[in-house]
Amino acid sequence: MIPKVRKAVFPAAGLGTRFLPATKAMPKEMLPLVDKPLIQYGIEEAIQSGIHNIVIVTGRGKSAIEDHFDVSFELEHLLELRQKTETLQAVRQISDMIDVAYVRQKEALGLGHAILRAKDLVGPEPFAAVLSDDVIDAPVPCLRQLLDVYDFYGCSVLALMEVPREAISAYGVVAAEPVSHGESGTVFRVHDLVEKPKAEDAPSNLAIIGRYILTPEVFDAIETTPPGRGGEIQLTDGLRHLLRSRPIYGVKFEGKRFDAGDKLGFLQATVEFALKRQDLGGAFRDYLRSLGL
Repeated sequence: MIPKVRKAVFPAAGLGTRFLPATKAMPKEMLPLVDKPLIQYGIEEAIQSGIHNIVIVTGRGKSAIEDHFDVSFELEHLLELRQKTETLQAVRQISDMIDVAYVRQKEALGLGHAILRAKDLVGPEPFAAVLSDDVIDAPVPCLRQLLDVYDFYGCSVLALMEVPREAISAYGVVAAEPVSHGESGTVFRVHDLVEKPKAEDAPSNLAIIGRYILTPEVFDAIETTPPGRGGEIQLTDGLRHLLRSRPIYGVKFEGKRFDAGDKLGFLQATVEFALKRQDLGGAFRDYLRSLGL
């Protein structure tokens, strides 16, 4: 029987240098996309995919994340006194939505190292990993699409997306062959993984996006992976080591991905998510038309 995925790990210890000075005192994961922080979109995706146990890997200066998902007695009391029922319900829902645990990554030593810090909290079972920089708008949550493939194969599964060759050097890239096409998009069997290759050296234009289903063997694979460029332990390198002993699959998922860790991608996500809102979309669309762009 294939073990069920019950936990999701959210690496959130990065410095967010691309958004300085805004992230000097605010975690990048707490940057508001319309009216919710980035990390909440990823956590809601996990919940919609059937995962309610969350592990957040934090670092220095990230206490705002813990405060956001904690109970705020003073705020709730104030909203109750002012009879702001809808707002009170929204605030309470944040603290009630998940069972959350935190672990610290004292130094930003790479995504692989961040995942490894969650080893004791995850235990010997499969888990999801979500990068909150990647906001994915999809009818079926991207994580759910990966879980459907995991439930069939019982192996690690990566989210994949085609990217232009000129941008490929910013991603982990796979060499893979398609094995099926179903409701969750095209499924690939991965044969190799390369972290941030030059365009001319890339094995394909299929990039790894920030959603993973990982089997517990990945921890041993990461532990035996030497640091790469910049002294960081890359998850892609750890997965390459895991591939020697276990199959890995990928899903070219159905949905639209926004790189909210990039200023332009963040702005694009803000516009498109605002336009989809019933309470904002109409007025915001009229405003954009008035600009005569």
